Amino acid sequence: MLEEFKEFAMRGNVIDLAVGVIIGAAFGKIVTSLVEDVIMPPLGLLLGGLDFSDFFVTLRGDGEYPTLAAARAAGAVTLNYGVFITIVIQFLIVAFAIFMVVKQINRLKREQPKPPEAPREEVVLLGEIRDALKAGPSRS
Repeated sequence: MLEEFKEFAMRGNVIDLAVGVIIGAAFGKIVTSLVEDVIMPPLGLLLGGLDFSDFFVTLRGDGEYPTLAAARAAGAVTLNYGVFITIVIQFLIVAFAIFMVVKQINRLKREQPKPPEAPREEVVLLGEIRDALKAGPSRS
């Protein structure tokens, strides 16, 4: 059983999957930072200084809360649609990046037209025999 597991774990597909998961996790952190630290602050400024992460609706709690953190600290139940908007933007960026990578891989994989192959030796020999038969008997 240990030998079977070793054979399974050392297959190329399993290793490729592990590398993909690790790189994907790192890429996810980069995209999260890009959205939260680079894209959302200017977008919030364009919308009048709003912070998307503080877009929420209080479903149960006593009073108005200035921020989502304050509502959570007070134990209020909230519907956090601003966080959802941020995550959707992150998803769109990741999906676009993956689309671009797959598009490039597909472009590289497209088969290039192969140059015509030289005829095999047997085909050349058969062609010579055919031509000799068409020419008729030769006089030597």
